[in-house]
Amino acid sequence: MNRSEEDGFRQFVGIRMERWRRAAYLLCHDWHMADDLVGTVVGKLYENWRVSAADNPEAYAQRILTRAWIDERRRPWRREYPAEDVPDPGWSPPDQVADREQLIALLSRLGRRQRAVVVLRFYFDRSIEETADLLGVSTGTVKSQSARALEALRALSYATGRHQ
Repeated sequence: MNRSEEDGFRQFVGIRMERWRRAAYLLCHDWHMADDLVGTVVGKLYENWRVSAADNPEAYAQRILTRAWIDERRRPWRREYPAEDVPDPGWSPPDQVADREQLIALLSRLGRRQRAVVVLRFYFDRSIEETADLLGVSTGTVKSQSARALEALRALSYATGRHQ
């Protein structure tokens, strides 16, 4: 990688790093794992920067992030812990939503595929086709998982009194 490409890579990563970290946290509910996932994204982007620069590097990074999280979840030593057991990192993102904890608690109740679909579709604002491509599933699967996830989130928010 020449100096110009490396400068472009650093600028691209610097602008998006915090957003990737927040998105990773929404997926895994663990700041340490979120940092590891972002590290995976940066490493893979660096390895393939010339290839990704020709295509859509933002979509490529999101695909790496989502797949890295799914791969990590498949590891036998990983388990999901209740949201109450996740320590407060003592840091809040600059664009913090007032009910962040409620949203995270609700997202933690979804299955991993539904959570990935919700984060890609509504946090990253990806289309159905882009989400399907990123997850390697059909558009029908994205639609059904979105509908089921939103229905589950509505039911959970009403059941817990968080539907204000």
